[in-house]
Amino acid sequence: MQAEIITIGDELLIGQVVDTNSAWIGQTLNKANIRIKRINSISDDAEEIKSQLKDCLNRSELIIITGGLGPTKDDITKKTLADFFGMGWRTDTTVLSQLEMFFKSRGREMLEANKLQAELPEKCLTLMNDWGTAPGMWFDVDDKVVISLPGVPFEMKNIIEHRAMPLIMKKFIQPELYHKTIVTINVPESLLAKKIESVEDSLPSYIKLAYLPNMNMVRLRLTGSGDNDIKQEIDAYAKQIIDIVGENVVVDEDITMPELIFRMLNAKGKTLSIAESCTGGLISHQMTLLPGASKVFVGSVVSYSNSVKHHQLGVESTLFETVGAVSEPVVTQMAIGVRERLQTDYSIAVSGIAGPGGGSDEKPVGTVVIGVSSGKNTVVVRQHFIGDRSHVIGRSANAAFDMLRKLMLEELDE
Repeated sequence: MQAEIITIGDELLIGQVVDTNSAWIGQTLNKANIRIKRINSISDDAEEIKSQLKDCLNRSELIIITGGLGPTKDDITKKTLADFFGMGWRTDTTVLSQLEMFFKSRGREMLEANKLQAELPEKCLTLMNDWGTAPGMWFDVDDKVVISLPGVPFEMKNIIEHRAMPLIMKKFIQPELYHKTIVTINVPESLLAKKIESVEDSLPSYIKLAYLPNMNMVRLRLTGSGDNDIKQEIDAYAKQIIDIVGENVVVDEDITMPELIFRMLNAKGKTLSIAESCTGGLISHQMTLLPGASKVFVGSVVSYSNSVKHHQLGVESTLFETVGAVSEPVVTQMAIGVRERLQTDYSIAVSGIAGPGGGSDEKPVGTVVIGVSSGKNTVVVRQHFIGDRSHVIGRSANAAFDMLRKLMLEELDE
């Protein structure tokens, strides 16, 4: 079967809002062995919605629409879908009661526009919205399903997880689909493809290899569907790739660098502190996004200025004049200073020039010094990352996590 997504909203087309919904929906459906074949973004225009929906239904069995279900005049999706399917209207009393309780609990008046959100196309199935005022809608027509959902991400996710997915899995029974992901770092996509060319060429037609580059990392995803031996077969090809790529392999599982570091620290009961300059708290933020982060992450110092590096981390002030803030001696003292002051087992420290200005012949934009420290060792490396400011910062974070991973592997295996 084929599935497609339609995202509705002028704000998406002009870049005012980034479409994160489609990525999440794709990941969620993939877990149910349903593949998204196409993502379509369109404006808040009734004829455009109808035209796009008609095209999607000619190609696919499952269509998920997000956006345009709010109480304002520019939210036209519900009316457009009723017109498209030739349906009249009904009042969903359960939705109306929920709306009344929603506004009463917040001490707000329920306007007529809010009441109209309980008016739904007569033959659609209501998908209750536990976290908002706009319900989702399930249309089952000619054995094809169209699901319309609010564009607000946390509302959309709740409806899909608790209302739509049980119905989707019952309606569309899919063959087993197996994924195996290998995460690599510090090897360009083109070079990686050259290294594993022999393995890729030997893959049977029912096993696909995808390259998913991001910053200085590339995820390799092997995917196949079939009988009970598919997992064993894909794992065998994955092992061949891992053997070839060698030290550039981070993990053979689809997890992020912060997740891997959290898992390693937590397994050994170790703690982490971080001192950040050019990354401005990104590394710390990535750690605190993880549930249970407090088990391993103690805290950080965003030492953007030299004064903070000196007063909070104990970096010798003379170093800023002699070797500069972006230097191995400064980062060494940052790494040791934050670890000792916050009393952790491990630490990360980063200082660099993210750009677009501030570079020199000796230290061009993209120069970053990264350090990791433990009670036994402190390792500091100068690197150069290409790309704009956000890429330099993101690549620095990945590289810092990878340095810590390697240090931990060396020490924890001793």
